[in-house]
Amino acid sequence: MTTSTLLVFQNPLLPKPTRPAHSSIAGVQKGAASACIVCARSQDDDYHATIKALNSKGRFPRKSLGQLAAAAAVQEGDIVLEIGPGTGSLTNVLLDAGATVLAIEKDQHMVGLVRERFASIDQLKVLQEDFVKCHIRSHMLSLFERRKSSSGFAKVVANIPFNISTNVIKQLLPMGDIFSEVVLLLQEETALRLVEPSLRTSEYRPINIFVNFYSEPEYKFKVPRTNFFPQPKVDAAVVTFKLKQATDYPAVTSTKSFFSMVSSAFNGKRKMLRKSLQHLCTSLEIEKALGDVGLPATSRPEELTLDDFVKLHNLIVQV
Repeated sequence: MTTSTLLVFQNPLLPKPTRPAHSSIAGVQKGAASACIVCARSQDDDYHATIKALNSKGRFPRKSLGQLAAAAAVQEGDIVLEIGPGTGSLTNVLLDAGATVLAIEKDQHMVGLVRERFASIDQLKVLQEDFVKCHIRSHMLSLFERRKSSSGFAKVVANIPFNISTNVIKQLLPMGDIFSEVVLLLQEETALRLVEPSLRTSEYRPINIFVNFYSEPEYKFKVPRTNFFPQPKVDAAVVTFKLKQATDYPAVTSTKSFFSMVSSAFNGKRKMLRKSLQHLCTSLEIEKALGDVGLPATSRPEELTLDDFVKLHNLIVQV
């Protein structure tokens, strides 16, 4: 992947939003051999005003290689969902790359700001909704119809508030019929926990089973906290999730009963499965199923891979 300049900041000249602000990230690639910050060609941008304000306070934004839009290989004609556009820094990058963007923003002030900033751009639609409560499928299908998209797939590229990352992931990953890829800027600790969990550790949780059931996750690169203004207390990282099609999901008799079983197993963390899953069948039946899977009768949930859980479910759950 060709690298380019990454500049991360918030504009101190803009009115303060009515919700707690989260740091924003912007950066874009211009040409294969060079890298630069890109602003929309068709209207004024807040980039220079932000730099001037920061410099006047003795703050100089740091630069780092790599950038969010490049991780999703956004190109001309792509349809992209952005969650929480804030002041529109990432929106600007996506539009400049030639994408049609649907931006979902909860805050009324930010919605008005982004709509005004890109008023002359018809490749952008901004909706004022709470993403975790909105009907994103219907919004995307409507956008596909209006844009007469031939590919049938969109991408998600977003710098989301860290506190809603799990909810966003749970909502998006089962939508492989709509999105081909989800690219998120996450808290680094969360990114590592999602992508590189270790068996037999406290970091191994039901969300890891969920993520790998519906996608192929990959940790792309770290974004140090010093790349943000205001500077947060934690580092961030960019993670990509390549979504699977339904035909590629693990073969379970019922996804609902499968995840219910996984949840029950981890609710009894450190308990043996023959105890925590007794509501499904007897301890003896669970022990026999574990043996058939090739696992000891004393197995605990943090010792099972996704494939192990799939095999166990299909042996003990009656649908």
